[in-house]
Amino acid sequence: MARDGAWEVSGPITPEAATLLDIFIPLQRTPSFVVGQIGQSLDGRIATIEGHSHYVTGPEDIRRLHRLRAIADAVVVGATTVDLDDPQLNVRQAEGPDPVRVVLDPSGRVSSDRAVLTNAAGSTLILTGPAAAASPHGGQVERLTLATRTEKGARPRFAPADVLEVLATRGLRRVLVEGGGVTVSEFLAAGVLTRLHVAVSSLIIGSGRAAFTLPPVTLLDQALRPPTRVFHLGDDVLFDLALEGHPEPAETGA
Repeated sequence: MARDGAWEVSGPITPEAATLLDIFIPLQRTPSFVVGQIGQSLDGRIATIEGHSHYVTGPEDIRRLHRLRAIADAVVVGATTVDLDDPQLNVRQAEGPDPVRVVLDPSGRVSSDRAVLTNAAGSTLILTGPAAAASPHGGQVERLTLATRTEKGARPRFAPADVLEVLATRGLRRVLVEGGGVTVSEFLAAGVLTRLHVAVSSLIIGSGRAAFTLPPVTLLDQALRPPTRVFHLGDDVLFDLALEGHPEPAETGA
């Protein structure tokens, strides 16, 4: 292994194995990261209007996602993702430990019967706002209160930097922000992601929930165009974007 993250092998290796090494070795060698994750259709949708999203991308990409969970300390999702998808957020299709599951629930609206709160596949940390009503959870679930911000007419939200600070104090420095689109967009707009994985499926939904919702820009020069690596995973294409140190998207005249 070279210092720049490049790898070398002494014998033959399959293209599939080479792809996995290219994707994961730079992350394995990093003591901390914040990776955003989106699986979307060709037309930039992550789910139907009703929220159905199982599954936008194919089995090769799902295995890639589980491998990513296996090297993360924590996987972060928003309340809407938990309520609509009821994900387990554990490692089932890869070897490795389950990450701590972190649920962002500023309003305290996540149903207590969701899998991340009831199954014993790993520990769960649920972050709620000061105004959220306390609700009982099982022994594997810890609840913390975190300050929120509220914009006019919108639900209260957490500042992404505050979320990462809470996780870092617990030694959770390899963070996967897995969903949904609003949550990943907030971490992207805040400039705290170090990488962004966008897996694109050969699927056209035609309507539905958008992958990204960011502040508007006037010129394309203001849009993000980070250094990108491209990988083929079955019928899907993975875009691996390097974001560390990128400026926030510019807001204009709104």
